Amino acid sequence: MKKEHTKIALIGGGPAAMFMYKEINAQNSAVHVTICERSERLCAGMPYSKCGAEAEHVTNVSANEIPELPQTPMEWWEARNADIADSTTNYSPYKVFPRRIFGDYLESQFNILISNGREKGIKTDICTGTMVNDINYLGRSVIVSVEGSKSYLFDKVVICTGHRFPTDKDEAATGVYKSPYPPQKLSLQLNHAVAIKGASLTAVDAIKTLARANGAFSARKNDELVYKPDTDSPDFKIVLHCRSGMLPAVRFHLADPHLKNPSLLTEVKIEEHKRRNDGFLSLDYIFEKDFLEPLRQSSPDLYNKVKDMNMERFVDSMLEVRHRVDPFVMMRSECNEAAKSIRRKESVYWKEMLGVLSFAMNYPAKYFSAEDMLRFKATLHPLISLVIAYIPQSSCRELLALHKAGSLDLVNVGNDSSIEQRPGGGITYHYTDEAGKDLEINYNTFIDCTGQPHIDLSDFPFKGLANAGTVSQARLAFRSEEAALRYKADHPADVEIVAGTYYLNVSGVAVDDRFRIVDEEGRANDAIYMMAVPLMGGYNPDYSGLDFCEEASKRIAESLLKGKEHAVMQLSGRPVLRPMDSVA
Repeated sequence: MKKEHTKIALIGGGPAAMFMYKEINAQNSAVHVTICERSERLCAGMPYSKCGAEAEHVTNVSANEIPELPQTPMEWWEARNADIADSTTNYSPYKVFPRRIFGDYLESQFNILISNGREKGIKTDICTGTMVNDINYLGRSVIVSVEGSKSYLFDKVVICTGHRFPTDKDEAATGVYKSPYPPQKLSLQLNHAVAIKGASLTAVDAIKTLARANGAFSARKNDELVYKPDTDSPDFKIVLHCRSGMLPAVRFHLADPHLKNPSLLTEVKIEEHKRRNDGFLSLDYIFEKDFLEPLRQSSPDLYNKVKDMNMERFVDSMLEVRHRVDPFVMMRSECNEAAKSIRRKESVYWKEMLGVLSFAMNYPAKYFSAEDMLRFKATLHPLISLVIAYIPQSSCRELLALHKAGSLDLVNVGNDSSIEQRPGGGITYHYTDEAGKDLEINYNTFIDCTGQPHIDLSDFPFKGLANAGTVSQARLAFRSEEAALRYKADHPADVEIVAGTYYLNVSGVAVDDRFRIVDEEGRANDAIYMMAVPLMGGYNPDYSGLDFCEEASKRIAESLLKGKEHAVMQLSGRPVLRPMDSVA
């Protein structure tokens, strides 16, 4: 038996894989890393490549909000600008980037990290155009199967597969689109009203593409935009349908661009609280400690107004004005507030602290009781989703111009709306308006823009892990049997009894604090780690983009390379092979 490098596979080569490789690089360990990416390029991922963006799509974070990489976006841009870029394009650390250009930046940073790793002795294989079909766990090692009926053996695997938006080959024929991605499919000239489900940043992506395919924006001297439909599309219009009747909030200046407040609860304090609270993390406790108390320092006047409110009352007070005011009037007001915030470099502190709270509670959310998770989803999560969308001001100006031109409206469809696909194409939207009238509206074109869907265990893409019980259903325990039975009466499929305890099934698979997958017996797996949020969304309800990638990769790295030297074992009478040496 001889000692070997630890063989690590990163399944997916997007931003998550880049931050994971960065942390592996920092360990100075004897490792052999293989990156399996289904597309032909590294790190652009879906949001920052042609799969998720065209020229009109921009990031919702500015250059100074990006986690640390070999170059800052501005350093990279200045070097690029000297050679090939349009010198009239002006970016700053406080401005958003076009997403495709940002994808080029991320790709360049991954290449620098790989080059640095190889110089340090990290063996690195890059396998683009490689689709991973399945993963199987062998007890101490992991088999990764790719297209072409080939399989490869690794010691450790990190699943970094990123976004998974549905599509349908019949979308163009039926006029029913399951997502707005890739955006090229929405470059359609349409002389009728288009129904969009949702009003999130995903919907904004669809709006931008459709608007340009059916008209043009022009700027006035005061920086206000005007939209004019094409002569061939006089009846073109976009109608957003959302349950809240609200548009996302506008991005503003962040005092802490990385949303990491020193006053946040530490892991030690969270563990102490859990010991006193029957093993649960209380939603009220984390709301108080990671939102209200920091707010006392940053915005004392607001703190004095809300300090005696419970979470539900606070959320109601923050949403009250949004319920009362027309959403486009609200957006214009927030645009002015954001412009002032950015100009003065002053944060809108309560909004920033909501972002901090969301980031802080994401990792220990798996310790909520089922009752608290249901409360979170019903109250705090909708407010957070609105506030931390951080829609860029440039996008706001486009939405306001479309609305002023009569080409964009929003309707509140409540919680009981339904969509019926018509046999001849298009859909019928069924909902009750705010006056209580039941409506049935027909649309020839419909786009589902409700955002990144969570994946249930039954849809877990790596069937070898699911069928063997190597991954398990993510679930949260109810504190109260009475509450469990009450919820089960209306949602029988979502509640089950395990060893005498009632559990709420949440989306995706179970992971532990270091993002190791957990099997059906409750055992964490030291060989397989999960960074794909859609596959574990029940335990990680906050989609925090690059910040999530950075934090998760650090937590994974803490355990990934423990016992990094190992002996070569036997597999079916044959020696274990090197990464990307076929075993089948």
